[in-house]
Amino acid sequence: MIRILMVDDEEKIRRLVRKYAEFEGYEVVEAVDGMDAIDKVRHQDFDIIIMDVMMPELDGFSTCREIRKTSKTPIIMLSARGEEYDRIHGFELGIDDYVVKPFSPKEMMLRIKAILARVHQAGGGDDREIIQIEGIEVDMAARKVTVDGELVSMTPKEYDLFFYMIKNRGIALTRDKLITNVWGYDFYGDDRTLDTHIKLLRKSLGSYSKCIVTLRGVGYRFEA
Repeated sequence: MIRILMVDDEEKIRRLVRKYAEFEGYEVVEAVDGMDAIDKVRHQDFDIIIMDVMMPELDGFSTCREIRKTSKTPIIMLSARGEEYDRIHGFELGIDDYVVKPFSPKEMMLRIKAILARVHQAGGGDDREIIQIEGIEVDMAARKVTVDGELVSMTPKEYDLFFYMIKNRGIALTRDKLITNVWGYDFYGDDRTLDTHIKLLRKSLGSYSKCIVTLRGVGYRFEA
């Protein structure tokens, strides 16, 4: 059974997620703040963590930073703030998704399913393909990227986006196509997450950021 850790100081939010998650057949464990979440992650195994940003004792970003020291469990961050800075900060810490409150519980379930499917696919592959493009080397199976011989640290979704663009290099990729094939669900009109990850990806590639070409009104293309 899929085990979810739901972290939020608001009981009504925890109850809402629990109701829909249990309907999907998931097991839900609740944590009331960041310190409680860290303690539970140390002593229990979870398949995914849903965590609010604004919490007493320890905020969500700080909690995520601590959890990432010992765990790679996927994290969905909840926040009443939708500013780009907060999204980028969260993704840089290694979260897998960022959801702005108020949110649709049904959409949350779709996001959970998409992340779990991505994790399952990544863990079950036996593709040993290594792609070399100029000074960029991509090890598909190991999920490693080196730029001019230096290992680049990327968030899980950065990897997914980059690998998809690499495999489809030279092809114009619409925003809808990228969202559908990388995230696996609809954004309900909010595609800022794609733009945020493109910015992070360009930053990770350094001097090769120019390889990601913006196609105005269409999307992006990777070319080298």
